Amino acid sequence: MDQNHVITLDQEVELMSTQMTQPPKLLLKLAGKNSCCIFRVPQSLVEFNQEAYRPRIVSIGPYHYGDKDLEMIQEHKWRFLNDLITRTSKPLKFFMDIIVSMDVQIRESYSESIDCFSKNELAKMMVLDGVFLIELFRKVGKLAPVHQDDPIFKMVWVSPFLMRDLLKIENQIPFFVLQKLFDESKTDERTLPSLILEFFNYLVDRQPKVLQEYENLEGKHLLDLFRKSFINTNNGDSIRRCENAPLKLIQPATKLVLKGVKFRANHQAESFLDIEFKNGVLYIPQINMDDFYSSFFFNCVAFEQCYFHCSKDITTYVVFMGCLMNTSTDASVLSGSKIIENYFGTDKEIAKFFNQIGKDVALDIKNNYLQGLFKEVNDYCKNGWHVGWAGFRHTYFESPWAFISALAAFMLLSLAALQTFYTVFPYYHKS
Repeated sequence: MDQNHVITLDQEVELMSTQMTQPPKLLLKLAGKNSCCIFRVPQSLVEFNQEAYRPRIVSIGPYHYGDKDLEMIQEHKWRFLNDLITRTSKPLKFFMDIIVSMDVQIRESYSESIDCFSKNELAKMMVLDGVFLIELFRKVGKLAPVHQDDPIFKMVWVSPFLMRDLLKIENQIPFFVLQKLFDESKTDERTLPSLILEFFNYLVDRQPKVLQEYENLEGKHLLDLFRKSFINTNNGDSIRRCENAPLKLIQPATKLVLKGVKFRANHQAESFLDIEFKNGVLYIPQINMDDFYSSFFFNCVAFEQCYFHCSKDITTYVVFMGCLMNTSTDASVLSGSKIIENYFGTDKEIAKFFNQIGKDVALDIKNNYLQGLFKEVNDYCKNGWHVGWAGFRHTYFESPWAFISALAAFMLLSLAALQTFYTVFPYYHKS
């Protein structure tokens, strides 16, 4: 054996001691703090759909910085930065100094070490990305001029990819960076959250009153802010009312129908999370399932799984929908009720999506906003009268031929009963 390659016990101990003192870099020791809110997606989630988390045309923040596939939009960031500096007459150094002073706070926002970037390099990235986002929101909101031939706005394929990329968990910068850059370059009365929600409203299309309600909403980053705009702050009431509910989810849609549950689309709801159960009817807001919502759901669930200090409402929703749609037949029940407008694919694909996204996610069934609803639906399905009548109705009234057969059988039984009556009645009458 080559003596030069023999590691002595003392050398092994020294190597182990060095490794013990080195802080983790892929998941920082303090990644569970409230301040840490931007994460790499864990492999257990990535394996289901890797493309759902990776940006396609634009990099925001350090995790995908320098990716060769994202250089096209990267070049346009400098143009947007020049637009803002020209309009505000504030030099680049002014914004750089502000962000450099936030260096520690910025680094604490990421679960993975970004020590490979110096203070100035990190500040340069934050200013370039932050100003790009702010100018984008201002230009769409008609608060800043747009060149008539700007390809970002003229090329129709850019917008949907851009909107999806800006809501990916690995593609975020801290919201306090955006807010500071926005405040220091502000020339109007609009709030940053209102501009952000207006920007994404081109895809989601919510009522103006909803946007006004959330014009001062706060979030950890763009994904968190947009996610919060769907969450009703009163959802905690249902949790408190049913603290002793059994640990049980609900059955698929086809089984619920057999037990008397009906499905109705709730067109008045302000959020797809506003689900109700009344008098045997599940009122579920209509949702247009497409590539945007599928990407949004994947990244929201990943964020809620990684970030301890937030509600798990989106996770609860996708688990709920996954329970309802176990098969394509279940999905067709919801599609037929106009609850799902399917621009995503077939009923089989929509059922597969909700089953994949909800697989292996952690959900505390005793502490979620639909816990009370789960109990109400399960209690309703235990009622023998509901189940018996629903089964009878499904068997004999599901199709015209079944109804005609049932009606014919009923008439034959009725005639037989009448014949028996008129045969027996004179005998007893004479007596």
